[in-house]
Amino acid sequence: MAPTHVLRCCQRGLAWIPVIFIALVVCWSYYAYVVELCLFLLLMTVLSLFHAVVYLAVFHVSFIMFVWSYWKTIFTRPSTPSKEFCLPKSEKEQYEKEQRPETQQEILKRVATSLPLYTRTGAGAIRYCDRCQVIKPDRCHHCSACDMCVLKMDHHCPWVNNCVGFSNYKFFILFLTYSLVYCLFIAASVLQYFIKFWTSDLPESHAKFHVLFLFFVAAMFCISILSLFTYHLWLVGKNRSTIEAFRAPVFRNGPDKNGFSLGFSKNIAQVFGDQKLYWLLPVFTSQGDGFSFPTRLVTVDPEQPTECLQPGGLDKG
Repeated sequence: MAPTHVLRCCQRGLAWIPVIFIALVVCWSYYAYVVELCLFLLLMTVLSLFHAVVYLAVFHVSFIMFVWSYWKTIFTRPSTPSKEFCLPKSEKEQYEKEQRPETQQEILKRVATSLPLYTRTGAGAIRYCDRCQVIKPDRCHHCSACDMCVLKMDHHCPWVNNCVGFSNYKFFILFLTYSLVYCLFIAASVLQYFIKFWTSDLPESHAKFHVLFLFFVAAMFCISILSLFTYHLWLVGKNRSTIEAFRAPVFRNGPDKNGFSLGFSKNIAQVFGDQKLYWLLPVFTSQGDGFSFPTRLVTVDPEQPTECLQPGGLDKG
């Protein structure tokens, strides 16, 4: 057990390397932009006091929002299934003793009748995690890196050393948004000084290296982030996770890649909430509880309880 424990500790430590790398790059970019470009190059040489003030103001706003959303994405713990999705003690003992998959499924179906479940496995069975010993809610998947079942799991991101799911998906989208804004602003504002240094219009100084390298790094990250940002915006508009984009969720009436799509505006609200004032802030505003999600099922699931109609409901229908 001791070597296994040491190995896990080493793996957890190594998992922080990408995050530390990003943190070091961001810290250097702050020094290069604020100290070398704005304070040394612009102010000390009196090239443009107005440009320096504007650059510093916009830079710090984008920097704060980027760091805030990145922090929330990293340190927001993924949501896991509640106790109601665990098998009761008697059913759990029967399930563990039973060797036949058919009988095990009968046990899971009895427990699942009281749960808001609409998705199944590819074979039509109840989705159950033997590792966590829970019935998986809709859109829930087991993350091998986190070693837990994550509600509305999208993917495990090594750059944040965390699993992106229901609890932090909005933060992840904002992290991509503000990192793209951060890189775009740096690249656009540094471009003219990059050209001047490259054409020797500015005198040689220790700021030259920082300005040249800052432009290359910002442009490189901007190109790489743009494709990922565009892809996740498309997923939000379709109300799909990365897992569902590659493998359509299976309902009782078959696979349906648009099973959770409610229309563009409602799909956006599922992630960002109803109050547009908070859309751009890294605060949790996503709709729902992570256990059940509205679907656009054409046929009613016979295993789920239906709502009783009011006396006048049939006449109105």
